[in-house]
Amino acid sequence: QVQLVESGGGSVQAGGSLRLSCAASAYTYSSYCMGWFRQAPGKEREGVAAIAPGGGSTYYADSVKGRFTISQDNAKNTLYLQMNSLKPEDTAMYYCAADPRPAYDCYSGSSRRFADFGYWGQGTQVTVSS
Repeated sequence: QVQLVESGGGSVQAGGSLRLSCAASAYTYSSYCMGWFRQAPGKEREGVAAIAPGGGSTYYADSVKGRFTISQDNAKNTLYLQMNSLKPEDTAMYYCAADPRPAYDCYSGSSRRFADFGYWGQGTQVTVSS
């Protein structure tokens, strides 16, 4: 079982940057898909970014491509989400997620859907003001 703890959320003005971190309780680098999801009030949870086991591939929602970068530090068992050029519509609770599955199963390019992740953190709030 993997426990995930997010940090790094906060309030920022539009155009600003934040970096979210997610510390995992177990070694996830080589066999887990890792991802970031978000949920705004009154909206469904949506996938933001994911990274394949071993870090070979990354996947992004169209709404964040070119602005957000997902990465991980193998030695620290930590996942990151660098968020630049933030917009008010990025305001949401952000969740870290993990699931043991092969790289090809982290994201479906044909349906543009992220996998169903089984492990979740408690979330960290990101608020972007205009």
